Amino acid sequence: MTQEHILNEIRKNVIQGRRNAEDEGLDDELAGEPGVEELVDQALEQNIDPQEILNQAISKGMEEVGVKYENGEYYIPDMLAAAEAVGAATDRLAPYLEQDNQQKKGKIVIATVEKDYHDIGKNIVCIMLKGAGLEVIDLGVDVPADKIIEEAANREANLIGLSALLDTTMGYMESTIKKLEDKGLRDNVKVLIGGAPTTPEFAEKIGADAHCRDAFEAIRTIEEEETR
Repeated sequence: MTQEHILNEIRKNVIQGRRNAEDEGLDDELAGEPGVEELVDQALEQNIDPQEILNQAISKGMEEVGVKYENGEYYIPDMLAAAEAVGAATDRLAPYLEQDNQQKKGKIVIATVEKDYHDIGKNIVCIMLKGAGLEVIDLGVDVPADKIIEEAANREANLIGLSALLDTTMGYMESTIKKLEDKGLRDNVKVLIGGAPTTPEFAEKIGADAHCRDAFEAIRTIEEEETR
């Protein structure tokens, strides 16, 4: 299998949400065929550059999933399947990328805010950001502002991602930003927010740097920031 072929197969299987040969995929016709795990292993055995696998197969597959989601062709379960495939691929690649000392695009501390226990959307974002080449520190759910700020400072993160699914917990996003300001750390990080009840207007009101309605917008926002 040529390099171009195997990278294309990885990309297609990301789009299909197939982690391994046991997964049928969204077209229900691929069971038994190699999935992302097997294909990434094959690519590594053929000495294909891990960064090439990440950029030309996984990231491109993610981009196509994003287009399908934005066009209404994919729904949350499809996104979750693709995210799990990306997670399987990045788990396989992680030791090689670290060994090669590949430069991360950035470091983000991400959490669902205090008193909010929803994590499906956050988990998808975390996986996709890892697949896009960022170092992701996922603090989980119900995370107090002080813990988020402490971790961001200790890890020297340049990004903070805040998620909320309840309108009753959105206020903790604002308090986190206020505490960053009080500690003199606000200029050190960009703060991205997301979650069903949040809006660009709310992000502007509380002083966040960006509102991201999904993982793909988060990736675009971060990449645009890097080019400034």
